[in-house]
Formats: sequence, C-alpha cells, structure tokens
Amino acid sequence: MSDNDEARYTVRSLILTGIAAIIGTVLVLEAAGRIDHTEHKDHVPVGDFKAIHIQPGDSFRMSRKSSELHAVCENGYLAIAADVDPSFRGILVDYKNRGVRCQRPSPTDLAPATGSEEDGDE
Repeated sequence: MSDNDEARYTVRSLILTGIAAIIGTVLVLEAAGRIDHTEHKDHVPVGDFKAIHIQPGDSFRMSRKSSELHAVCENGYLAIAADVDPSFRGILVDYKNRGVRCQRPSPTDLAPATGSEEDGDE
C-alpha cells in the first residue's frame, strides 16, 4: 500500500465531524426535551458545600484557589453569593432545609422558640 491509500481522511475533516456530532447530539437532546431549562432562579441551588471539622493541631488540605464565592449575613442567616454577580445569593441551609445563623443567639434573648418551624418538614 502506498501512503496515499492510508491517509483517506484529513485532520480537518475529522475535527469538523466531531464538532458536527456534538452539535447534532445537543440539538437532538433539546428537541426530545432531555435538557432542562429553568425559569425560576430562586429554586436553583447556588452550590454544594460541606463543613470540615478541625481540632487544634490537626492539619487539612484545602485548595489555594479562591472559590469565587463570598459569604454575607442576610437577615441573621448566612448567605453565599457569587463574586461576579453579588445579587445572586442563596441562604445556607442544613440537610433539613434549616437556615444557618450568622451568629450564635444571645442566652438573654427572651423570644420563645416555636416547635413548628424547627422541624423543617413543611
């Protein structure tokens, strides 16, 4: 066989075929309704977070890169906002959808706790 017989496809044609296949796949998924577009930004989670328990003397590994998020106190609860769009923020909640407070409540606070809101099972 000669070299011309083995080089049937050019690199350019293979790249264009790959791009066309990706675009075609996205279009078919969109037409079939498999790609979900939400209109309600208030129902979209801002991110997924976890807490790392640290004791004195323990070391842990953390990325040196910033997360491009920042925390603010919003009506007494901790909110996470994006650095690029500070108006897009979400309240940090636990696994039962209860808000995480910005600061510990004062022991002299006389407001009675209601049991109906603490469950978070609304």
